[in-house]
Amino acid sequence: MTIKIDSKIVDYEVAKEGDENKEDEVVAQKAVPKEDATVIQMHEKLERPDMLLGSTYKVKTPLSEHALYITINDVILNPGTEHELRRPFEVFINSKNMDHFQWIVALTRIISAVFRKGGDVTFLVDELRSVFDPRGGYFKKGGKYMPSLVAEIGDAIEGHLRMIGLLKDDGLDDHQKKLIADKRAQMEKASKTAEASSEASEFPASAQLCNKCSTKAVIKMDGCMTCLNCGDSKCG
Repeated sequence: MTIKIDSKIVDYEVAKEGDENKEDEVVAQKAVPKEDATVIQMHEKLERPDMLLGSTYKVKTPLSEHALYITINDVILNPGTEHELRRPFEVFINSKNMDHFQWIVALTRIISAVFRKGGDVTFLVDELRSVFDPRGGYFKKGGKYMPSLVAEIGDAIEGHLRMIGLLKDDGLDDHQKKLIADKRAQMEKASKTAEASSEASEFPASAQLCNKCSTKAVIKMDGCMTCLNCGDSKCG
């Protein structure tokens, strides 16, 4: 095969056996992506690290004299990269009260299994908070109503998911924002009107309402209640 050389030859090298194989290896290495670029997602086969970060939440209800301690441990995915994520991995619930031991152990194992499955786990919050106790719910500290103990466990999980950024506040819609803005404007207008009327009044701030002229201008003068606006006096 004839090859036309357009440029001037300035150097040359004698090809040796095996050079073609080396060039193929270099091309193959460039084509293979680096393992460091692989983004690890949460899945059920992910091995548990020796150490996990976690948070413990204390839940004290009027249903029991002993508190519940809910511990949620998180795993850090892709640490040190732009794809770093913190995701819940397991949950434990401890208490001195053993009345609910069996169903609490079962609940924690199911929740932990859902965490390790990956995907959207935020649905657990709504499922747990929709459980109602047939004996009735209770109000926790701060006045928030809890329909059951399971619902409060869901409330603690919701708080943790918000802390790690898995759940975010929905915020107010346009109608709610407009309603709040209107109420705020009415309040500011009313306060300004009250300030203007108090500043414009020529009578003392301690004056009482006159029954005759309906003006706050009645003061005690010489031992007698007298209106400074119309002159009405109980002393005649």
